[in-house]
Amino acid sequence: MINNDILCVGVVDRKIDLFEGMYRVPDGVTYNSYVVKGEKISVVDSVDAHFSGEWLSNIDKALDGKSPDYLIVQHMEPDHSGSLSAFVEKYPETVVVGNQKTFVMMGEYFGEGFPANRLVVKDGDTLDLGGRVLKFIFAPMVHWPEVMFTYDENSATLFSADAFGAFGTGDGWDDEARRYYIGIVGKYGVQVTAVLNKVGGYKIDTIAPLHGQTLCGEKLAHAVDLYKKWAGYQPETDGVLIAYTSVYGHTKAAAQLLYDELVARGVDAKIVDLARDDWAECVAQAFKYSKLVVATTTYNATIFPAAREYIDRLVERNYKNRTVAFIENGTWAPVCAKLMRAQFETCKDITFAQNSVKIHSALSAESRAQVIALADELAK
Repeated sequence: MINNDILCVGVVDRKIDLFEGMYRVPDGVTYNSYVVKGEKISVVDSVDAHFSGEWLSNIDKALDGKSPDYLIVQHMEPDHSGSLSAFVEKYPETVVVGNQKTFVMMGEYFGEGFPANRLVVKDGDTLDLGGRVLKFIFAPMVHWPEVMFTYDENSATLFSADAFGAFGTGDGWDDEARRYYIGIVGKYGVQVTAVLNKVGGYKIDTIAPLHGQTLCGEKLAHAVDLYKKWAGYQPETDGVLIAYTSVYGHTKAAAQLLYDELVARGVDAKIVDLARDDWAECVAQAFKYSKLVVATTTYNATIFPAAREYIDRLVERNYKNRTVAFIENGTWAPVCAKLMRAQFETCKDITFAQNSVKIHSALSAESRAQVIALADELAK
């Protein structure tokens, strides 16, 4: 419950193994939905089709047997629209509210002409519930083209679709919201910045996203600050992430040596194993820190697969405004540092460290000295 007139009727999915078929969610994920009461009643968004029965039961309890007048569809991704057909079947007189692009997608999912009762809204349009007016704010490509927010002036609540969403079902927000944002929304920082500016003049006391917890008070201010940094591709932390792969342990030893040297110099550093750690968390951490070191081996005359895929994922999400350095290993013909640099050169505003480390099979006095020099540079 947000207040007496805005009730949470969403569901918790603890059975899901991979969100969107690729993101690990060991703590599950929520599909949030809300009931907004005025003289008329609106439901805001649906849930995944696997939870239609539970969701409709939650609506029944919230409305004490009454029927909703409207269902607002802010986002057509199936984890939020999957129960639309079941809803319309139960409440055939309810008017479904969306924009033109919403209904195009709805027809693709549920058949042409679905639903029969519809209200097409434009950016800035309002819906009067009687004593409560909702305003629609379009947020295209955050992160689908049809996305819109809904603002309730009475309670200063912003229903933010997938924006400000997070994985997990608990109280923690930063790590799971960062992993969610960077993984799913991160490519669209320009669009996120645009909509943040768009709602910047609104009084907002509560943000109600489609995943994770509602945000208010200090949590809200903190979340907005982080979102501005993420959308602007600015680091949260002045520090170094060391992301490594290692076949026989020698590259790992170099990465660990660099980590120890950085910590000894008072640097905030973190080390991750790209072959074993959650890839989405590794990607998110690269956006958290101001500097990145990728340590890997030449493999089949190219970059070790886990490291190559990692860099691809960073580039795909518009990685920028960072310092990047390399540790490469190769028993013969090491070429991965050159190839990694070429990948990062497609990004904007990347500064490459002057020092790098080249290992021939295992750490030597020469390569250890290179690690020390790189630590000195990154600690400046």
